[in-house]
Amino acid sequence: MEIAIIGGGAAGFFAAISAKQHHPAAGVTIYEKTSKLLAKVKVSGGGRCNVTNACYNVSQLVKFYPRGSKQLKKAFGSFSTGDTVNWFETRGVKLKTEPDNRMFPITDSSQTIIDCLTREAGKLGVKIIQDFPIHSIQPDNSGYKLTGKENQTLYVEKVIITTGGSPKLEGFKWLEQLGHVIESPVPSLFTFNMPEEPVRKLMGVSVSHVSVRVQGTKLKGEGPLLITHWGMSGPAILKLSAYGARVLYQQNYNFKIQVNWLGDHTETDIREVLSGQAANYTRKKMLNANPFNIPSRLWDFLLNKIELREDITWGELGKKGHNRLINILINDIYEVRGKTTFKEEFVTCGGVSLQDVDFNTMQSRKMPGVYFAGEVLDIDGVTGGFNFQVAWTTGYLAGQLK
Repeated sequence: MEIAIIGGGAAGFFAAISAKQHHPAAGVTIYEKTSKLLAKVKVSGGGRCNVTNACYNVSQLVKFYPRGSKQLKKAFGSFSTGDTVNWFETRGVKLKTEPDNRMFPITDSSQTIIDCLTREAGKLGVKIIQDFPIHSIQPDNSGYKLTGKENQTLYVEKVIITTGGSPKLEGFKWLEQLGHVIESPVPSLFTFNMPEEPVRKLMGVSVSHVSVRVQGTKLKGEGPLLITHWGMSGPAILKLSAYGARVLYQQNYNFKIQVNWLGDHTETDIREVLSGQAANYTRKKMLNANPFNIPSRLWDFLLNKIELREDITWGELGKKGHNRLINILINDIYEVRGKTTFKEEFVTCGGVSLQDVDFNTMQSRKMPGVYFAGEVLDIDGVTGGFNFQVAWTTGYLAGQLK
């Protein structure tokens, strides 16, 4: 049996290794259209490779996927986070967990993961052909005819497609021509640009836990927030961008957000803190006595935004001042005008419709003997190692060729 893997990324390598393990007598070949293998693995996590996330409970794990959570519940039942950790560690790659649950090799180098995958593929006898794009797939007797570089033809029994995401619909046209439904790709991890907002002068300031809502929608993101030269980023914003990918695209990335700088704290909680502050620090300047766990530069900025005097004391604040301060702390509004995507780690939602794939096997429902794995599918996770976990899981399942 000849098996063609189209795409030499994380899902492609894992599918090839799985195929060779499950079918040792088969010929398994990876066809990569560029001269680079595992390119996304190389740049992931700032060159450290965020292999997976230390979330071992499948019901919890699927909540990190804006698209595909229902289907992944089935797939993760066969190969999940624990299996990934075990797979790498039994091949000599020790992983470590960071405080935010992201997992990296202890070497802090993505090359460790690349070396492990290429070594394993080599040991099993997987063939790798680079600079070889596949242009078309056609059914042929009991298998498929592939047309590649310079119109070379290949005949194989099974095909696993791991070509990754594409920022444009054209990148999926060849799969659409095979009868698959394609969900239009749009960016799903991006920062919010705020060209008109003075908050940008606080670039570099981060707040450990905020809550952000998009006005006029049900979209909400929580977690750390980072103020940048362009606007806002950090996990709270990136989560919001992932879950709101299609909605924000439809709004042409022009919308307003409401920021609660104190995360889960409600108006009642804050009013209580402020009353105590006014009673205990009557003569203290508000600027110097910040009762909340937010950076002093941000505290200064917010007081200035509600036009309080620099030397105002807690005793002078008064009822109106209290109300204005509470409002800015839990309902601070900013105008977003555009986005910035991560070029190296570009993630899209969109791709092959999940209805067209059997998630027990990753086989196409339209073309028996054709399988899918990785970001070519309409699946995407939030930042934190979740997209790689999908690559390992779907690659492993596709390689079984059930």
